[in-house]
Amino acid sequence: MARLDLARSPNSMELIRGLHNLRPRHRGCVATIGAFDGVHHGHQAVLRHVLEKARALELPSAVVVFEPLPREYLAPREAPPRLMSFREKLEVFAELGIDRVLRVRFDEDLRTMPAQAFVQRVFVDGLGVRYVVMGDDLRFGKDREGGFELMQAQGRLHGFDAMPTETLDLAGERVSSTRIRQALAEADFELAERMLGRPYSMSGKVVYGDQRGRTLGVPTANLELHRLQAPLSGVYVVEVAGATAGLQPGVANVGVRPTIGEQFQANLEVNLLDFQGELYGRRLTVTFRGKIRDEMKFESLDALKTQIYKDIAEGRQFFQL
Repeated sequence: MARLDLARSPNSMELIRGLHNLRPRHRGCVATIGAFDGVHHGHQAVLRHVLEKARALELPSAVVVFEPLPREYLAPREAPPRLMSFREKLEVFAELGIDRVLRVRFDEDLRTMPAQAFVQRVFVDGLGVRYVVMGDDLRFGKDREGGFELMQAQGRLHGFDAMPTETLDLAGERVSSTRIRQALAEADFELAERMLGRPYSMSGKVVYGDQRGRTLGVPTANLELHRLQAPLSGVYVVEVAGATAGLQPGVANVGVRPTIGEQFQANLEVNLLDFQGELYGRRLTVTFRGKIRDEMKFESLDALKTQIYKDIAEGRQFFQL
């Protein structure tokens, strides 16, 4: 996955950080709106439609996303785990050729904003949109009162076209973020890859952890994932990009660790097999290839150390090292 400056990407994709940063030059575009968690094949079909129409009308393409996701704001403990961080999502948008991303902060003001007022504020006054592509099941506005029908009606009123998109089926199965989460929970990485169009990975910057792995003789790289929960849990064989020129085999543990108060944060620790070097501060991308075991609790550090060496042995066997 390409590196991304969060203001401008390698293909000059622009991140607009909030409605207050919209300027007159941002008016006039072809846009879509959604969570786009995973940016799977179904999402990519929507984005291709946006890009094709933008080229036909000689206008910029734009994607409107919420941050945090509405369900994370309303019930963070019950919200589904993210397939990707916001940064990872931006990287895929950039790779696909999207021109602009408008990040709208989901807060109490937005939660209580009537759907019609939301369309007026974002799509009419803010983006001056000429054409909108959106899922036929997408809901927005206060009490989720808005949908495609309202967007279409507002388009007739304000002079823009709105086009719905249906869910995508792949080999008779509906492609959705929910189905991909289920596949990952079941360690069905082949199905997840078919729906995503790429192997499933998570990326983050290596930060200082509790040094427990180092004290056990098995140093690990601790990655910031920037999400409350991950769609995976347990120990996996992985391939890591960013540590060396090529892919580095490793064994990773995905779980949660407490932060301030009662909050928890998804955590990813990776042991790179046969690797010597400093990783702090680097951004690594970890691609999951297979599952070794579920998370376990251990009665002692010795028991933990014994299991870690068993996990590493399985990882070496997987990669035939």
